[in-house]
Amino acid sequence: MTEETAPYGTGPGGSPAVPRKRVRTHHLREMKQRGEKFAMLTAYDMYTAATFDEAGVEVLLVGDSASNNVFGNETSLPVTVDELLPLTRAVARSARHALVVGDLPFGSYQASPEQGYLTAARFMKEAGAHAVKMEGGAEMAPQIERMSRGGIPVMAHIGFTPQSEHALGGYRVQGRGETAERILRDAHAVEEAGAFSVVMEMVPGDVAGQVTKELTVPTIGIGAGPDCDGQVLVWQDAFGLRTGRMARFVKQYADLHQVLLDAATAYREDVRTGQFPGTEHTF
Repeated sequence: MTEETAPYGTGPGGSPAVPRKRVRTHHLREMKQRGEKFAMLTAYDMYTAATFDEAGVEVLLVGDSASNNVFGNETSLPVTVDELLPLTRAVARSARHALVVGDLPFGSYQASPEQGYLTAARFMKEAGAHAVKMEGGAEMAPQIERMSRGGIPVMAHIGFTPQSEHALGGYRVQGRGETAERILRDAHAVEEAGAFSVVMEMVPGDVAGQVTKELTVPTIGIGAGPDCDGQVLVWQDAFGLRTGRMARFVKQYADLHQVLLDAATAYREDVRTGQFPGTEHTF
């Protein structure tokens, strides 16, 4: 793939930090060492992937959140490997610079390290993912170690893990009080097992900050405060395609629902009144 000269990351005054090329796992680690923050967004199709890539977003996650945001399920649990593979393939084909991470869905890796490796290998071989993400702390260290040993980069995910929402008692902040030690133990366990980065979801900011200081690999926060090395949001939440009540950690940068609603309404009205198609749209 041809490398381009637009920057990823910036130096003082917004000047390019390095020539823009494919973001690799070691680039994220180098950014942490330099004290530079990086962004991650979900993406599930070619157009959002290409747009976010053009914007310079360093990491694109084809999340199991596609279950809610693409397939219309209430939770992330029903989505399958076979449903996520074509979405990951579309994103990987469309992103020229971003690191593309495929999310391993519920039930596809928990049974054993070998099951996890075989599932992850499908994301790499069939979908073109550059890395995979999996939920779980110390209990998933054998899976992370097996994948890492087999040449598959792993992004770990600790704190609140949506695939375990029923075991955790719903959507609840993880790591408050005495349970903060568990977050720290999980973070060190996944790093030692070979994870190249760690997502922390709904973790108190002070705990996430401590984890970020102690780990040599980058941390990525979602509802984990400002001290993480990177941040991730679901794009439909961040850009207002989804409506309704948002989680506290979501900042909305646009109201795409209203933009699309206005456009669709105008189109329907043009068709109804005969204003479209006009002579300029007719052969």
